[in-house]
Amino acid sequence: MHAIEINNLSKNYGKFKALQHVTLNVEKGTIFGLLGPNGAGKTTLIKAIAGALKPNEGSVTVLGLDPLKNKWEIRKKIGYMPQTASLYGDISAKQNIRFFGKAQKVADLEKEVENILKFTELENRANDRVRNFSGGMQKRVSLACALVHHPQILFLDEPTAAVDPHLKIRTWELFRELANKGVTIFVSTHLMDEAHKCDRIAILREGILLAVDTPEQILSRGKTVITFQKNGETIQHEISSAKDAILKELQLLGLQKDINQIDIKSDDLETILLSITQGKE
Repeated sequence: MHAIEINNLSKNYGKFKALQHVTLNVEKGTIFGLLGPNGAGKTTLIKAIAGALKPNEGSVTVLGLDPLKNKWEIRKKIGYMPQTASLYGDISAKQNIRFFGKAQKVADLEKEVENILKFTELENRANDRVRNFSGGMQKRVSLACALVHHPQILFLDEPTAAVDPHLKIRTWELFRELANKGVTIFVSTHLMDEAHKCDRIAILREGILLAVDTPEQILSRGKTVITFQKNGETIQHEISSAKDAILKELQLLGLQKDINQIDIKSDDLETILLSITQGKE
């Protein structure tokens, strides 16, 4: 089933076309990445999904509900983690989580606060003031605040930007745990390592949806260069990055005994993304 359904969505700000006929479905319990350069329409699309703006054309359905007609009902079912943590620095992590829980009228609040502290591994810092936390730890508190009411859809804006590698790895493990429990995670990012961790990604440019697929299939759109040495001569073959194309090329080469060195270099996701958004494909 689809957690989010977007059909022919367009939004204009005067003459500026922020979104142009976007059609997109996001399945429940998946991690979905939204990529694109600044001004591509990512923020506008998220606002339309959350019911924060009215489109000029098209429709959005979130968990079977219209986000404009059922705005308050939907807001109880979604969580949002902004790029810059919106927290109260003079109070503790636990107090911040409790505050957001009260705003969502969470039942058995103290129990839920303790549960989310444990899940996000903040128990040892629960009573410390947030202003003394690193940027990465503040993002962890922000995540806990977004999760305390058990949302069915979680929106993440650059969730691990400027976060140290260890904390980033653990944070994405938490995202995967949530997805395995049925939570739909919608990630807006420009970081390629985050895009790789998504189940599917969508690429926007100037409000136009250019591609929707798995990261693996997007990668297969790139090129792979195979370089080898044969009898002292350097030879290069450029082929598609599709796995079957690489396999076929290696089979054709046969890897004879006189091939004593081989190197395979494929376009990375960032290169392919730039190619797509710059209109080269």
